[in-house]
Amino acid sequence: MDNALTQLADSTSKADSLESLTRPLLSLLNNLTGLESTYLTMVDEVNGLQHILFSNNDSDMQIPEGLAVPWHDTLCKRAMDENRPYTDDVSTCWGDSAAARELGIKTYVSQPVRRLNGALYGTLCGASTDSRPLPPGALSVLNMFAQLIAHQIEREQLLANLRQSNSELMSRAMTDALTGVANRHALEDELARTLQQADRNSQTVQIAFIDLDGFKQVNDEFGHDAGDRLLIHVSEQLLRAVRRSDLVARFGGDEFVVLSPGGEGDQLEQRLSNKVSPEFEYEGRTLRFGGASVGVVTWTPGDPVDADDLLGRADQQMYEAKKRRKG
Repeated sequence: MDNALTQLADSTSKADSLESLTRPLLSLLNNLTGLESTYLTMVDEVNGLQHILFSNNDSDMQIPEGLAVPWHDTLCKRAMDENRPYTDDVSTCWGDSAAARELGIKTYVSQPVRRLNGALYGTLCGASTDSRPLPPGALSVLNMFAQLIAHQIEREQLLANLRQSNSELMSRAMTDALTGVANRHALEDELARTLQQADRNSQTVQIAFIDLDGFKQVNDEFGHDAGDRLLIHVSEQLLRAVRRSDLVARFGGDEFVVLSPGGEGDQLEQRLSNKVSPEFEYEGRTLRFGGASVGVVTWTPGDPVDADDLLGRADQQMYEAKKRRKG
């Protein structure tokens, strides 16, 4: 018994996943009960299936991991429905169970594994092909193991929720709330990384700075909702105009930046200028604005300018393009 307690303490203290906790517990359960197979299942009540997640098989009886059986026909469900956690005469109690007949189960013990809110997760089970009495206290041990597993399941779910929440927070922190494209902070981070990588790979990088002509007039004449709709319209068109490797970011106000690793020549400027239509739909009407002024600069490996200088140069090129567009 002392050895079993030592194994239990070691298993629970070192476990960092459901599998690393469950497998030692199944082995302990085999030793404590003398049953041929012990296993943990997960129940999918929506689809009516029970899945064998982990199993420990000591003899000829094999409960295969990955096996899925109809939930309504399982001994686990019958044991729960009848409040009969143990029997050494399965054929008399549940002789109509096809799963029990196929596996030749005569002795069976089971405890439900429930989440903290009471919802059924699965079952912790033991089985043998011969009739075997349970040692004193075995059901209590089985119940304790089921609770340990349930707490590990809740812990993993909590960690998964925290990771998801953190990912969503990070995404929101790097995304423009209105348009859904990258924000200025994300652009600055990505530009610094892109320049470092391009320098290592002897690759050019193009930065396009985009400003919307006539944006203020749209706001003044039709209101800020129309201005917001215009910004969304432009961001959608920019996303369609770029490659998968490019980054579209809202720099602020009515200014956008496109980061294009490996871009060369004036193709990027032409592509963006042509793609941004001077018309957009708002509340059933077609509104017009002045289109987009686009300035592009190309960084080459060895260029001493940093990310801020590049953005400043692209901004200046945009203003030069704006002057040309005006006449």
